[in-house]
Amino acid sequence: MALLRGVNVGGTGKVAMPELKAVFEAAGMSSVRTYINSGNVIFATDAPDRARLSRVLEDAIAQRLGVAVRVLVRDADEIRSIVEALPADWANDAAAKCDVFFLWPDVDSPAVIERLDHDPDVDDVRYTPGAVIRRVDRTNASKSRLTRIVSTPLYQQMTTRNCNTARKLLELMGG
Repeated sequence: MALLRGVNVGGTGKVAMPELKAVFEAAGMSSVRTYINSGNVIFATDAPDRARLSRVLEDAIAQRLGVAVRVLVRDADEIRSIVEALPADWANDAAAKCDVFFLWPDVDSPAVIERLDHDPDVDDVRYTPGAVIRRVDRTNASKSRLTRIVSTPLYQQMTTRNCNTARKLLELMGG
């Protein structure tokens, strides 16, 4: 699976999912499907080197769609592990906001939590290999300091999906 960073967010990085699917197929991926409009692509490949595969996909997207985006590749086992780390009662709903910050390898370590400006009395933030998961009550969302991350270099090393999307991606991967 590929998670594209910054696609169709705030009017930038506009990419049509049928075109994105075609790019992945032209790059040699099979069984290609997209999920919602935020750059989630499920596919099959025999390519063993994920870093190289990410670069190939980034180049193909830039050449065919004219959009420079970063691509994070994860397999079903990694997505399963991340989703299983989400407490069962965590949901992105009217009561709470729950996000999964998928991490690029350069920042994927438990120490990433120390780099996040968060208040444990407001946000429940946890590291799991490959991601940081976070839950905040909607009534406290305006008190969260995690929104400050947007202006940091660390933010460029992650891509965010809500927990409902993460769970659905695992399901679509056969999870």
